[in-house]
Amino acid sequence: MRRALTALNCLSIAMQRSQAIHYRCSRPLLRVLPPTSTVASATRLSLPSSHYATQLRYSSTAHKYTNRLVYEKSPYLLQHAHNPVDWYPWGEKAFAKAKAENKPIFLSIGYSTCHWCHVMEHESFENEEIAKIMNDSFVNVKVDREENPGVDKFYMTYVLLTAGRGGWPMSVFLTPDLAPFFGATYFPPEDRQGMAGFKTLLKRVASTWLTSPDKLRDNGEETVRQLRDYIASGASSSPDVIPPTVPQDAYKNYSETFDQEYGGFAEAPKFPQPVQLNFLLNYYGYLPQKERHTDNAKKALDMALFTLKRIAAGGIHDHVGGGFHRYSTDKYWHVPHFEKMLYDQAQLLSSYSMAYQITKDPAFAETAKDIVNYVTRDLQHPEGGFYSAEDADSLPTKDAKKKLEGAFCVWEASELESILGKENADIFSRHYGVQEHGNVNPMQDPHNELEGKNVLTEEYSLDESAKAANTTPEKIAHILEDCRNKLWKHRQQARPKPHLDDKILTSWNGLMISGLAQAGVALNDPTMLTAATNAASFIMNQLYDKETNILLRSYREGPSSIEGFLDDYSFMTQALIDLYEATFDEKWIQWAYDLQEKQNELFYDEDHGGYFSVQEKDKSILVRLKEEQDGAEPSPNGVSLKNLIRLGTLLEDQSYVTKAQDTLAAFNVAVTRFPYAVPSLVTDFQLMTHGTKQIVLAGSSQDKNMKTFEKLVSQVFMPNKIIAKAQKGGFLSEKNATIAQIANNQDSNKPRAYVCQNFTCGLPIDNVDQLRKEITY
Repeated sequence: MRRALTALNCLSIAMQRSQAIHYRCSRPLLRVLPPTSTVASATRLSLPSSHYATQLRYSSTAHKYTNRLVYEKSPYLLQHAHNPVDWYPWGEKAFAKAKAENKPIFLSIGYSTCHWCHVMEHESFENEEIAKIMNDSFVNVKVDREENPGVDKFYMTYVLLTAGRGGWPMSVFLTPDLAPFFGATYFPPEDRQGMAGFKTLLKRVASTWLTSPDKLRDNGEETVRQLRDYIASGASSSPDVIPPTVPQDAYKNYSETFDQEYGGFAEAPKFPQPVQLNFLLNYYGYLPQKERHTDNAKKALDMALFTLKRIAAGGIHDHVGGGFHRYSTDKYWHVPHFEKMLYDQAQLLSSYSMAYQITKDPAFAETAKDIVNYVTRDLQHPEGGFYSAEDADSLPTKDAKKKLEGAFCVWEASELESILGKENADIFSRHYGVQEHGNVNPMQDPHNELEGKNVLTEEYSLDESAKAANTTPEKIAHILEDCRNKLWKHRQQARPKPHLDDKILTSWNGLMISGLAQAGVALNDPTMLTAATNAASFIMNQLYDKETNILLRSYREGPSSIEGFLDDYSFMTQALIDLYEATFDEKWIQWAYDLQEKQNELFYDEDHGGYFSVQEKDKSILVRLKEEQDGAEPSPNGVSLKNLIRLGTLLEDQSYVTKAQDTLAAFNVAVTRFPYAVPSLVTDFQLMTHGTKQIVLAGSSQDKNMKTFEKLVSQVFMPNKIIAKAQKGGFLSEKNATIAQIANNQDSNKPRAYVCQNFTCGLPIDNVDQLRKEITY
């Protein structure tokens, strides 16, 4: 059985090549019970009536139910607070009830801007007949996967290994001891085309639990045992050495799956996947200057840049409101799934900033600014933190009663003409591919919500549109900008905005702070650094205990009681290192050190290396998993590896270097066999192989030449650089003897730079041209 589970896990990694199991809120394949499972063999019996009472409340005057979720803060849980289902939040009350009444648990996991989560709610969880079956036979538990990722990761791993694909909403059946015995994703309410619907599934599981509960308990316990054995066997079977060809192997995979016509990798649906693009940019950057003209180097760069350009031109980019939608349902980047997630904005901001550093192409800078404009306008809390997401669905008009996907973003041709005037509408419509009867393929519109609508996508360049209109590109650019402004104004006045998930997550804010810090220095924009600083201050003030160094997971109308997970610590630590390098304010690097120390205490595996996703004290998670694969977000172990290298270098802490080596060794199997699935770890493997190059600045920040030095070292693209500022008596001087020596030997405020390898530094540099020569290779 262990061999089978291991094979399934290898399959789950390999299937990422075709995007078959990429985490997403989308409509998965309908799943019936596995033919070999105990549940599948159950006969279809009617359920006996149950005498278990629920604590649902029904108001005859309001004609609606109220359940326990009404007391929660999560927007996702609150969306289900008036279902007729007797929902419990994840916690001891639900577990105790299941044990006391000997009922299985039905666990439903999703998030507030998930389109198919909304669909399953409307179809099943608002259905009183289905709700009665759920209430009579199960203890029903709702989890916001963003608020409690530890629960989500464990049961998603189970679903991926047993069902072959995952997504949200996730539906899992558990024993009262929380062991899973069947799981899948979305189910329609009724049977379709010979496949079991949700109602049938509930009856089968309930019937089997009544007749053969021990078999389902044994099934669940065996699954948990296999998962534990798999984790242990993976840790003990890692090869000693990672071949130096691993980066080349990852590059080769991306090269083979690259869509040369539209960018991205493999077929639809297409996700932006910034971690992959960043690997390619870094792969190019690690090559010496003289080798960057080679075919592999040029193709790695071209794949990343071309994909970024196609994404920016496509319908996945909101050309009117700014920012990016979650993913494209087609290979053209045209028709998106319309939700907007903070983590996508953050990671794409980093990618476009990096692309601008390399090319100095203003188009990449403009896209980066577009992202920042969107998040600071629509996703920012007044005190600086960033909200999580905007929904895909919204009301098309103020008088409408039913929400439709994409309603806030799509346009009819006649509507554009009435808003823009015929002449400008013709220019705008041609440039953005607008068609009289809509430009959405009906196959991409299963509920006919986009019929007659247009998703804007740039079909032509400014030069091409100018030639067609017999005018200049500058004139066309002005017309298009004016049209976009008018359409945005119309949206604000005439269309209700999508639901805002105003939950502030520590981890995603960490990604956003990194993006803003990197963009701020790359584009030399101090307002972006201010936004990054304000967000970091919000997390410090609202979601951090300075006495214990513990992070909290989320904030909504006050901080949650849920302590942070590995991604909260690793993403925030990365953000603080980035913010220090952008501002040279040492409070950020000191906080990064404090967080890394706490992360090591709470999550590090002293026996085998690497970091667990959850704390050891969380006994509700039956198996502590380690996450190495990159998905919608980067692997927290990949981010942690880079943090250890950077902090170990800056602080001259050998224990961090050792932990970095052991962390990489913990994932040798994945890095060696499936490098395309773990690009962040492979990128950091390159960092360890090449070693860091430290640039230490000394002198007054008020000096004009020092500002020039700072701008130069910040804007040059060098994937293994670490920047520090030598300050007498500062935190880094206390930790790093070389930095202390430079600070103490700085007799004047005259700016100087030192370029070091392993903190063996060359002679001081006081000339900008000389510094440029030293750091450009």
